[in-house]
Amino acid sequence: MRVPVLLLILLFAGKSLAQEPVRYGPDWESLSSRPFPKWFREAKLGIFIHWGVYSVPAWSGPEQYAEWFLRGLQVGDQPRLDFMHRVYGPDFQYRDFADKFRAELFDPEDWAALFRASGARYVVLTAKHHDGFCLWPSEQAPNWNAYDVGPKRDLVGDLSTAVREAGLRMGLYYSLPEWNHPLYRWGQPNSNNDVNQYVREHMIPQFQSLMSRYRPAVVFSDGDWDHPATTWRSAELLAWLYNDSGCPKDVVVNERWGAGCTVGFPTPEYSAGIQPGARPWVECRGLGRSFGWNRNEKLEAYMTRKELVHFLCRAVSHGGGLLLNVGPAGDGRIPLLQQDRLVGLGEWLAINGEAIYATEAWPPYGTWRDVEVERIDPTLDFDWVRNSPAKGISPDHFEAEWNGFFQAPADGLFGFRMEADDHAELYLDGEAWKAGQSRRMSKGERVPVRLLFREKTHQASVRLYLAQAFQKEVPVPASCWFQDAAGKHPGLKARYRSKQQHLAFTQTDDAVYAICLEWPDRGFSVPWPQPTPDFEVGLVGSEHRFPFLWEDGRLWIETADFPWNQLPGPHAWCFKLPKPPDQGR
Repeated sequence: MRVPVLLLILLFAGKSLAQEPVRYGPDWESLSSRPFPKWFREAKLGIFIHWGVYSVPAWSGPEQYAEWFLRGLQVGDQPRLDFMHRVYGPDFQYRDFADKFRAELFDPEDWAALFRASGARYVVLTAKHHDGFCLWPSEQAPNWNAYDVGPKRDLVGDLSTAVREAGLRMGLYYSLPEWNHPLYRWGQPNSNNDVNQYVREHMIPQFQSLMSRYRPAVVFSDGDWDHPATTWRSAELLAWLYNDSGCPKDVVVNERWGAGCTVGFPTPEYSAGIQPGARPWVECRGLGRSFGWNRNEKLEAYMTRKELVHFLCRAVSHGGGLLLNVGPAGDGRIPLLQQDRLVGLGEWLAINGEAIYATEAWPPYGTWRDVEVERIDPTLDFDWVRNSPAKGISPDHFEAEWNGFFQAPADGLFGFRMEADDHAELYLDGEAWKAGQSRRMSKGERVPVRLLFREKTHQASVRLYLAQAFQKEVPVPASCWFQDAAGKHPGLKARYRSKQQHLAFTQTDDAVYAICLEWPDRGFSVPWPQPTPDFEVGLVGSEHRFPFLWEDGRLWIETADFPWNQLPGPHAWCFKLPKPPDQGR
């Protein structure tokens, strides 16, 4: 059979036009038209890795980020300075850590196997953090990269290969500014800074070289907040990334490209999450309080397996995901406690993954209960940063109350000053304390004190300072606080309150999942239209079908007769309900 030549030409031309890739312009309107890739919306869980020369000292305050060690030295953070001098000597410089960053026990295949076992679908490695040290042989950072000094190997390349061979997608984190680059020393306004020259001559060539060489599926930008997106030339960079970098066509980026940026997935850190919106979002946090490994953290700072599962469920029920950080040591080992948490999360997802992967939020997202924690605090000097003040309390939208007695350390006139993020009120002897007020007291005299605190979002801190005539203002010493008027029991009675989600909802095209973060001994209810005659309530990982009652728009699911020894795993349980026929996603 002969096909006319003109018809063949038209067919091939049409095929060519159909395959012509979309090109995006260097403007936010064009870039915002690019959809989020399906794989990313469905992934829900990624592994973040903060690893670099800061993994050698691996030290900061218990509530601080260890990867900010250099910045602490620059701004005169006394605990970091003292640690540096005590452990490494007075002449040791931050750059000297590069030779000690050996990664001699780094096994990229072991890392990739662990990440796959965790249930993660993608990995993001800090190719360059704010200290400017690069984990690949960057031409723009000679003798300040892992190929020239320290490990003497291409860490980005080795891990990228292993991660992809494990069936996961590989992503890279890149800090736009650097704390100590000669062209632009971020955060040092008195330096001879030229951010435009830095962007033009250093940042853009380095970024493009990194992207073209490793072609990541996720690009996580950071450090943008001191300048708008126009200064970082972000729209230009992203248009190049999408059009000409050689990265996968379904590459995805976050939103940290400077003020004015309207693209990318939001990335709250150590928060209670954000409300569902048009863009998928990802909560970023470590297993403890820091991203980089911090040897100064206590065991209680780490999430348990149960807390980790709950955190993921809450994020996904609000339309988000979790980018869970591990902080390896300088020798390349991932600490065993971190490995244990990843394995535990993977075991739970192996049973319950259908309620997490490829799901969306289902209004009303969940149900909440009041949570209260009581304890004795030694003093009023707290900087929780972005963290929860107590186990079970939300890191955002919580309240605290302290009651006790202040004992005057000497005769004299005393004043108090509060610092709080977000809001605090002080009452002395039942009266509201006002700024500039003072009170004369005798040594050993005790007066009742009450302090109320409310936290909204992000940073949380509260401190009460004591001022005495002709003396430097200091935080009220612990020796001045007592629980009782007799002064027999030191400290303050503290009460923390917040809401805590105990039931989370997700949905697919044909099912709604009610994820119980506590096993309901008798049962639980969900808002629901009248069930159809063939309606069934199942439990993921079990063949059991649960009896139910429906009345006035509420579905009561009965669990009292379900045997405990048949629970499909620990931590959280996913009940599966057929979606009502009139409800789409």
